[in-house]
Amino acid sequence: MADDRSGRLPPGPDPPLRAVTGRLGRGRSRTPRTRAGAPPSPGARRVIRLNNGFQLLFNLLWWMPVFYAYQRQAGLTDGEIFGIQSIYYLAFCLFEIPTGLVADRIGTRNCLRAGAVVMTAANLVPVLTPHYSGFLVHFLLIAAGRSLTSGAASAYLYDGLRAEGASEHYLKAEGQARALGLAAKVVCWPLVGPLMAVAHCAPYVLSAASAAGSLVCAVLLPRQYAPDGGDRADRSGRRTAGSFWHEAAVALRTVRATPWLALVMVQGVALFTLARICQVNLFQPILLDHGIPDGAHGGALAAMTVAEAVASARPHWLTTRLSPVTWVSLLSLAMAATLAGSTLGGPWAVVALLCLFAAVAGFGYPLQRKLVNDAIPAGAPRATLLSLESIVDRAVCAVAAVAVGGYLSAGRLDALLWHSALATVALLAVLHLLLRRHRGARATTRPGRTGTGANASALERSPATG
Repeated sequence: MADDRSGRLPPGPDPPLRAVTGRLGRGRSRTPRTRAGAPPSPGARRVIRLNNGFQLLFNLLWWMPVFYAYQRQAGLTDGEIFGIQSIYYLAFCLFEIPTGLVADRIGTRNCLRAGAVVMTAANLVPVLTPHYSGFLVHFLLIAAGRSLTSGAASAYLYDGLRAEGASEHYLKAEGQARALGLAAKVVCWPLVGPLMAVAHCAPYVLSAASAAGSLVCAVLLPRQYAPDGGDRADRSGRRTAGSFWHEAAVALRTVRATPWLALVMVQGVALFTLARICQVNLFQPILLDHGIPDGAHGGALAAMTVAEAVASARPHWLTTRLSPVTWVSLLSLAMAATLAGSTLGGPWAVVALLCLFAAVAGFGYPLQRKLVNDAIPAGAPRATLLSLESIVDRAVCAVAAVAVGGYLSAGRLDALLWHSALATVALLAVLHLLLRRHRGARATTRPGRTGTGANASALERSPATG
């Protein structure tokens, strides 16, 4: 998620302007910056270390490679399993709204603590109640816990480093936390199969222990310069709780008034839905369908994670001869073709194709994020718009999860993969017709006119890597 919720700044001289810009104003810090190239202070290093620990442990879900097989062994049908996934995606969308208000009310540090508590409890539920209602509660709590920390961790890191005068270390610290988290998954996921042979519930117990470790990191996080729960305030000191709803209204008006932004958001739906449904919901059924045992699923997912991490860090490998819009469409088509191709090969070919799929997704994610960021007009609530895109993506995933359950219940996995590829081609064909119409309408605008057309024109000319 790209939702940045803390937004707690010292009261500025112009509250109405701050109410409009919202979280975007956080970039203008009054805290003195350290000289370029200077190492972070001891306080900043402590914030970075604890953030690394929190991100690594909170997101270390040991059960991820085996949750489908685990639920099948617990007696759940494919329809029930993917019905729960659909509810999970919808719950995530709904929880994003109130948890944003919670983060503004109680502060990002307390929000991280609350998220870690919820995640610890969530991972213990399947151990205590290994049936349908238990798994449903488990995923609802996962959605709540992830919503509480979505954006709050990055917001705390940003504000904490700024308070320590180390703002220039933020990007490196954010990337380091993600890299460490991916490395932990690569090391731990191959162990899931052998651990389950010793104790069947081990993946969930270890996930709960990891979440409890993230709670320890959150408790040790230092207090920021603004007290926890310090909401944005106007000159009279009153909380501006309505600023969230104002930003939401501004975001919706921006999408309606900026056709190019709406189109590139829709383009990202194909990319995100294919990646999410395959890497979370379908990769285990695909491996099982090709005779690959449960114990090898952790290693396969680890290999996919490595492929995605390598590609995500190297979007500059893409040529600049094609526009970002074209690249995202081509990458989406390549992902769809890879899924369809997995129906034709043997076990080793399937694993290789899934790794290729993950690598293509890794290239596509930063490129799509750049497209949306470039399309957002100046002064618009950027973080809210990025969250809106994520909500739309997950809403589509909720619908797709229901369809996946229906196909698998009928034993039509191959048909599902081929139909997904055809649906992707149809969606992108319609999208590019709309893009062409938008370009034609822009060409008829008056010379010198600014706004959507100018923004889209600059975007089309921008190189793929930015």
